[in-house]
Amino acid sequence: MTSLTDSPVRPFARAAERFPTVLWNDSADPAELRRSIELGAVGATCNPVIALTAIRNDPAYWTPRLQALAVEHPTWGESELGWEAVKELSVEAAKLLKPAFDESGGRDGRLSIQTDPRLHRDAEALVAQAVQFSKLAENIIVKIPATDTGIHAMEEAAFQGVSINATLSFTVPQAVAVGAALEHALERRREAGRPDQEFGHVVTIMGGRLDDWLKTWTAKNRILTAPGTLDWAGVAALKKAYAIFRERGFRSRILSAAFRNHLQWSELVGGDLVVSPPFDWQHRIDANGIPARDRIAEPVPTAVLDELHSLSEFRRAYDVDGLRAGEFADFGAARNTLRQFLDADAQLDALVRDVIVPPA
Repeated sequence: MTSLTDSPVRPFARAAERFPTVLWNDSADPAELRRSIELGAVGATCNPVIALTAIRNDPAYWTPRLQALAVEHPTWGESELGWEAVKELSVEAAKLLKPAFDESGGRDGRLSIQTDPRLHRDAEALVAQAVQFSKLAENIIVKIPATDTGIHAMEEAAFQGVSINATLSFTVPQAVAVGAALEHALERRREAGRPDQEFGHVVTIMGGRLDDWLKTWTAKNRILTAPGTLDWAGVAALKKAYAIFRERGFRSRILSAAFRNHLQWSELVGGDLVVSPPFDWQHRIDANGIPARDRIAEPVPTAVLDELHSLSEFRRAYDVDGLRAGEFADFGAARNTLRQFLDADAQLDALVRDVIVPPA
């Protein structure tokens, strides 16, 4: 396999030199993040699945650390101990990104930590946890789900001074609703005389998960599409959301996540936005020398978009009014992803249980 140093093109470095498109790493694992920073990463994200993987992959550190935490906090249960580990992981990753945070004036250099998915129905609890997490480090940005409940929580948390990253977000209607809510929070702060600051708000669209859902939906409905068509669905949503944000003057940035193909980076280069692929995807894009060309304004091929738009489920995700706010949580990709996040929480509890109460 080609090593990182063998690539003559270095696409991410080339993109950073020429365009405002920036790279964040889709993991808070410190060892992986250091390698991503070498490729040009200026931010990172974490969620329950990512945190569980990072803790699982380093038992030499986390087993004794969890045992020590259990001794320090003798009344804490598995969930409290597990989330303390997630917070510690996030703080260590945030330290690695502090130079980029300082250099960008707070626009980049941020570490995303996700609110507990078990709070997804409780706006007040989401706001309280977001405020708590925002105090872990100066460059923390907090993920809140882009459901109707979560968007209300985002606005209030942003008003209170929390930097926001919308997650559980797959569609143009969700992104636009979040962008508008964050604008409202900024206006509320101005009207209340609260200090102006660089929040670095980002609005994620998990493009690859939209692709995944449409593949599941078309299979369930026995619909055949031209090979490769569904691989453009997330890209189409990202391009459209980006254009709307520019038209409406939203101050938050679109973030491309949940990579399934290089189009979810290469088709967005040139835009003032964030791309957040897992490190393996960064390595593959870099090693293959995928060109860093200004393609953000280039439309999705007409034949592809026409076929996508023939699918009612794609129209729900792509049209600005395709989903009402009350439907965000019930969209197929949202339900599947929330279940995955909740399952990761349960697995983290089980991992901690095996450490603090090992079998006899």
